[in-house]
Amino acid sequence: MTRLVVRSFAVSLDGYAAGPDQSLENPLGVRGPELMEWFFHTRTWRSMQGATGGENGVDEEIAQQGFAEVGAWILGRNMFGPVRGPWLDESWKGWWGDEPSYRVPVFVLTHHPREPLVMKGGTVFHFVTDGIDSAVKKAVAAANGKDVRVGGGAATVRQLLSASRIDEMHLAVRPVLLGRGEPLFQGIDMHGLGYRCDKVIAGERATHMFLRRDAP
Repeated sequence: MTRLVVRSFAVSLDGYAAGPDQSLENPLGVRGPELMEWFFHTRTWRSMQGATGGENGVDEEIAQQGFAEVGAWILGRNMFGPVRGPWLDESWKGWWGDEPSYRVPVFVLTHHPREPLVMKGGTVFHFVTDGIDSAVKKAVAAANGKDVRVGGGAATVRQLLSASRIDEMHLAVRPVLLGRGEPLFQGIDMHGLGYRCDKVIAGERATHMFLRRDAP
């Protein structure tokens, strides 16, 4: 059965999922890359960059699990790129080059229509203009029984959490304090929505927390 999952989602000790002032030069915001340091050292990340090496260990094992049995993704507009407002042209094709690592259909939430973008390796970006429920429905259908992974950003995750649509969530909690940025849980009563911490695993550079929503 298809589940909506959040995996390998990095967050600071003070609850921020990205730094402030996101831009083309700082796609994760100022100091945002510090949140992903646990991932950047893994063999999985190195392989995604076409490189060899990287570390084995707990962080690597969990990074691998993050891509297992994923049949489709959902992304917010900001996760696709820094372009705001109507698409002036279709020159921007994402942060990932000609062959993104998704390799499955990706559904991008936006208010502005755009034709599907077919990339090398099997990734197809579909731009959804009629809301989160439509994106979920389309992603579930495209996943063909596998999981739908929600890649972010924080606003998209908050929207799906508030609607109790996310079944499982893995947070990689980094031992840093950002002070400012994109808060993950602002305005959300996770306990009231039925979420609980299912397990905690200590990694080399992050503490991995797995949340699950109990059936109502």
